[in-house]
Amino acid sequence: MCGIVGYTGEKQALNILIDGLKKLEYRGYDSAGITVVNENLQNLKAKGKVKQLSDLSSQNPLTGNVGLGHTRWATHGVPNDINSHPHLSNDGKIALVHNGIIENYSELKEKLQSKGYIFHSETDTEVGVNLIDYYYKETKDTFKAIRKTINDIHGHFAFGVIFQEDKDAIYATRLQNPLVIGLGKGENFIASDFTPTISYTKDFYLLEEGEIAKVTKEKVFVLDEKDIEKQVVKYTVDWDIEAAEKGGYEHFMLKEIHEQPKAVLDTIKDNLNEQFLAEEVIKNANKIHIVACGSALHAGLVAKPIIEKLAKISTETYYASEFRYTNPLINKGDICIVISQSGETADTLAALRHAKKEGAIILSIVNVLGSTIDRESENTVYTKAGPEIAVATTKAYSAQLSLLYLIACRLGEVKQGLDKKELLEEIKSLPSKIEELLKSKDDILEYAKSFNYAKNLFIIGRGLDFAAAMEASLKLKELSYIHSEAYAAGELKHGTISLIEQGTPVLAIATQATAEKTISNLLETVSRGASPLIFTNKELNLDIDIKTFKLPTTNDMFMPSLTAIPLQFFSYYSAYIRDCDIDMPRNLAKSVTVE
Repeated sequence: MCGIVGYTGEKQALNILIDGLKKLEYRGYDSAGITVVNENLQNLKAKGKVKQLSDLSSQNPLTGNVGLGHTRWATHGVPNDINSHPHLSNDGKIALVHNGIIENYSELKEKLQSKGYIFHSETDTEVGVNLIDYYYKETKDTFKAIRKTINDIHGHFAFGVIFQEDKDAIYATRLQNPLVIGLGKGENFIASDFTPTISYTKDFYLLEEGEIAKVTKEKVFVLDEKDIEKQVVKYTVDWDIEAAEKGGYEHFMLKEIHEQPKAVLDTIKDNLNEQFLAEEVIKNANKIHIVACGSALHAGLVAKPIIEKLAKISTETYYASEFRYTNPLINKGDICIVISQSGETADTLAALRHAKKEGAIILSIVNVLGSTIDRESENTVYTKAGPEIAVATTKAYSAQLSLLYLIACRLGEVKQGLDKKELLEEIKSLPSKIEELLKSKDDILEYAKSFNYAKNLFIIGRGLDFAAAMEASLKLKELSYIHSEAYAAGELKHGTISLIEQGTPVLAIATQATAEKTISNLLETVSRGASPLIFTNKELNLDIDIKTFKLPTTNDMFMPSLTAIPLQFFSYYSAYIRDCDIDMPRNLAKSVTVE
C-alpha cells in the first residue's frame, strides 16, 4: 500500500499524477513513482517524499497522456528506488501499481522463475506484474490476463495496470482494498480515494470487489467478477477540494482540531432523530460487540460502559485485529457495532465479515459513504467529519464519540424506557464547549514546553478517563514519538510505579466520580519524583501546588469529548517543539488496508 492515482485524457499526465500524489501524501508513505505512456512505458521512482520525485521529473520530464502514480508504504522490501512502484514486467511492456499484499507471492515467484522470469526487487508487486505478463502472453487478452492473475493470488489488492499494447487505457481491479474511478469529460481517473482527483471531477464509479475496469478517456468499461459487463453507476461526492486543503493553518492536524465543533455539530444534527436499528432488533439483542482499531477502538471503549449503563446490554469492545482469532461468543441476533473512519480498515472489515457470518446484526459507523464497510453493512450511520487528511485522527474521533452517545441513548430508550431528553440536550451542547476549549491552546503549549525533556510519560485515569487516557497516549506516541503509556490509575501500584523516577511526567485525567481516587494515585507518583499535570472538571482539594487544566463540565458520560481537545493540543505541540512531521508521522499510514 498506500496511494494510487491514474490518468487518461488529452492533457499531459505527468503534472496531474504528481499533483494527485501530493494530495495522497496524508496516507503515509516512504517512496513514490510514476509511469507515463509514450512510445514505451517511461518510469520514474524515488525513495522519500513526492518532492524528490517531482524534482526528478523536472530533470527528466515524461511526456504522454496516460499514466499511473503511486506512493508506497513498505510491506515487502525496504524503502528504496528499486522497491518503489510502479513495477514493470521483465520486457518493460506492462506497468503495475499495487496496494495490499500478495500472501502467496513466494510460491508464484518460484513458478515464474521456472518460466525464465528474473526479479529485481524484494516486492510482491513485481510478482504481480510478471504474472499478468505471463498470462497476457498466453491469452493475448488483457482482461483474461488480469482475471487469471487475480484468481491465482491469495491476499488482497488494488491494482492499476497499463499495457504498452493497449496504451490508451488503464485497467483497474480490487479485492478488499479501495479503488475508485473518477468520471471526467474527455478524461478519466483511477485513485485510492476521492482526494487526488476531486479538483477535476466530483463524479465517481465505486469499483466493486473482483470487478475489472478498462478506463479510457472516453469510456469506462466494467466486467463483474463473473466477467459479465456491468453498468457504470455514478456516485457524486458532496465536498470540494477546499475541504482537503490547509486553509491557512500550518498543519492539517491543527486545522482538523479546529474543525471539531462543526464535525460534532453536523454529526449530531444529522443523526439526532436516527433510529439506528429496528426496534425489534434492539429488544431482542442480548449482547453488543464493538470492533475497531486505533482511535476508533478507543471511541468504542468509551461507548461500552455508557451502553451498559443506559441500556443494560452486555457490551464488549474488541481489537478488530484480534476479533476473529479469540473465538468471540457471537449469537444470532447480537449487535456488532463496527467503527472505521475510512470504511476500508482491513482488520475491521475482516471482523465485520466474521460477525456477519456468525449471525450478528451489523451497525457500522463510517466517515466515507460508499466505502467497503458501508457497502457490506446492513445498517450504516455516518460521521460528518468531512475529509480528514492528517494521519492522526482528531475530528473523526470526536464525531465517532458523539454518534456513539446517540446510539447509547437510543438503545437505552428501547431497551429500558430511558427518557433521553436531558441527555440529548447535553450532547447538543458539546460543540459549543469544544469551541470554548479551542481557546486554550496557548496554555497547553506552555505545558508541552515544560515536558519537552521527556522520553517517557504516563497518562492515568479511571473508567471513562482511562479510555480517554488511551486515546491521549496514542496521539502522543503517533506524533511526538515520546514513549507514552496509558494506565488505569489504580493499577500503577501493582508494578508499574517502579518505572517512576525523578521528573517522569504523569498526566492525570480526573473527570469522573472516581476523580479523588485518581488524584490519590497521582500523588503516589509525585512522592516518588514524578512531575504531574491534571486535567479535570472537578473542584479538587490539593495539599500541594500541581499544574491543573480546568475543563468545562457536562454529564460525566460525555466528558471524553471535552478531555480529548486539550490532550490533542498537547500531542500536537509536543510534536511541534520536537520538529516532528505532524501530518505524516514516520512509519504510519492513514488508511490501513493490510492486516
